Amino acid sequence: MTGEADIHTSAEAPHIPVMLPEVLDALEPREGKHIIDGTFGAGGYSKAIMDRGARVTGFDQDPNAIADAGAMVSERAGQLSLIQAPFSSMDEHFEAGSVDGVVLDIGVSSMQFDQAERGFSFRFDGPLDMRMAQSGISAADVVNKFAVNDLIRIIGILGEERQASRIAKSIADVRDEVPFETTLQLAKHIEKVTPRKHSDKIHPATRTFQGLRIFVNDELNELAHALYAAEKVLAVGGKLVVVTFHSLEDRIVKRYFQDRTGNVGGSRFLPASVPVPMLYSIDGKAMLSASEAETAVNPRARSAKLRHGTRTDASRDDLDFSIFKLPNLPWPRFSDAATNNSTRRRR
Repeated sequence: MTGEADIHTSAEAPHIPVMLPEVLDALEPREGKHIIDGTFGAGGYSKAIMDRGARVTGFDQDPNAIADAGAMVSERAGQLSLIQAPFSSMDEHFEAGSVDGVVLDIGVSSMQFDQAERGFSFRFDGPLDMRMAQSGISAADVVNKFAVNDLIRIIGILGEERQASRIAKSIADVRDEVPFETTLQLAKHIEKVTPRKHSDKIHPATRTFQGLRIFVNDELNELAHALYAAEKVLAVGGKLVVVTFHSLEDRIVKRYFQDRTGNVGGSRFLPASVPVPMLYSIDGKAMLSASEAETAVNPRARSAKLRHGTRTDASRDDLDFSIFKLPNLPWPRFSDAATNNSTRRRR
């Protein structure tokens, strides 16, 4: 997986699994273990996990990824199975406490960025799509139909774009007469509205594309639900390993582990809080970054962060989505559960 800011390097860099040695060290796969690869993609993690002797179930909502992995499934008969579904649904496919490890590599696969017809990248001209599952609302739907205020928040919050208001209002000024249909059409419009400066390291449209992609695929809510789903399916001693590529994702994972390990800071001026069960233990550093050696070879690893924990025998019934502090947006899925801080509800 990779982040939107890395699309300019994806054509040159090979598809290398990010932080693979660190993932394997944290996951501890071996013969007799059953591991869920929640973001199968090209199967980089899964191959390495199976090479250690473990059995893998891969999840991917992209039908292309499932189809492309047919040969691998045949070669690894009995050791690899695939499920075309979002990783947030893993608890619907496996019983509680039945899995030895879950690894999640958050973001978009580099193959998706490299396919013009998927519309994830403006390195190529393609339809303004960005849908991982190839269903639901597209980026074009958001750009052409959403209210300006919603568009500002999507670009500003999810894209972390300071010029979100200017970009969104300029889009609204022209979309009725000339709808945005392709990636280059939108990228060129944004570049015209917010011209690139000599000091800029990324294209002016990069953050807008990031915001649209995260929103269209409901990525933050998917991640929040996936963390709770992993908690359910993991056996005692099972490993949860999550690799993220930007701050929005990493904050969600960090807050989750803080809450589930009881490591939530309080105020010395307030009464001591009631101890909560620790659902995970953390061995070693709570957060790992890619090594300098890896980032020199694989540019996609530059912003990668790995967080991990080992499942204890404790249990908690609460699924408190308020800990993630997700923005109140008209999310395509999970919006009720995320904004109302309630238990999981699917639409």
